[in-house]
Amino acid sequence: MAVSAAWRRRALRLLHSLGIEAASIGPGAGVVGLRRRAQVRKLAPGAVLAADRELAREDWFEMETGLASYLAHGHVAALLDLHGINCVLDVGAHRGQFALLLRDAGYRGHIASFEPVPEAFAQLQRAASKDLAWTAYPLALGREERRMPMNVVPDTLSSLLPATSFGARRHPRLRHPTAVDVPVRRLDAILDEVLAPVADPRPYLKLDTQGYDLEVFAGLGERVANFVGMQSEVALLQIYEGMARMPEALAAYEAAGFEITALYPVSRDMRTARVLEFDCVMVRDGTRRP
Repeated sequence: MAVSAAWRRRALRLLHSLGIEAASIGPGAGVVGLRRRAQVRKLAPGAVLAADRELAREDWFEMETGLASYLAHGHVAALLDLHGINCVLDVGAHRGQFALLLRDAGYRGHIASFEPVPEAFAQLQRAASKDLAWTAYPLALGREERRMPMNVVPDTLSSLLPATSFGARRHPRLRHPTAVDVPVRRLDAILDEVLAPVADPRPYLKLDTQGYDLEVFAGLGERVANFVGMQSEVALLQIYEGMARMPEALAAYEAAGFEITALYPVSRDMRTARVLEFDCVMVRDGTRRP
């Protein structure tokens, strides 16, 4: 049975008088919570934000981090669709978390993931083996083709670069890495192979290499012109020795024709709230498909 708009307004007023916060998010759908603690805000048709007021103030960084991650992956998925991107190169894939989030956000095109750390690659390969449109490569990428020692640590902070004193203070596990010899390839040398499964490829480059993003980007050479969009973690403080800071990285990306569509905070110094790294999403001007 259809419910009139007037009846819905009366119901919302009644809930409010009982100390309940309520918001309609679409036909036949709504969210409710105790008004003393819950804050409910309609963001757009079909989207609502509900937060505990007190906990949100106490744990604002955790809330911001979770929301930024959700928004970033939704933004990228929408961008891939908007520009007709059909192949994502996931460099620094670790266990495949980014690719799985893209799938969850609705992206169905090809994914090529690169991860040189053997233990992480084994998990990446298991995840990719369940998806016919996902290929995993046990490689690091960079400016030069060679073998290099990877500074391997637990979780997601392994890097081809050593940690700075700031990085080691912030992340104690960076103080005692294990050196693992890994192959490094230039991306322009293997790009045709990587794009071979995709008809009329319109590729997107995702970089998350713990300080080595600009080196990977340099390894594209003139083939950078093939890419419709990209994203990179850009740093304001150096966690690793020799890593590019945000101004240098953005200058290189913009010189190659990319323009920013979004910046999402990745990490902060909690003493000052200063952002340490942003996830920067970019596209090439004029590449949207009609």
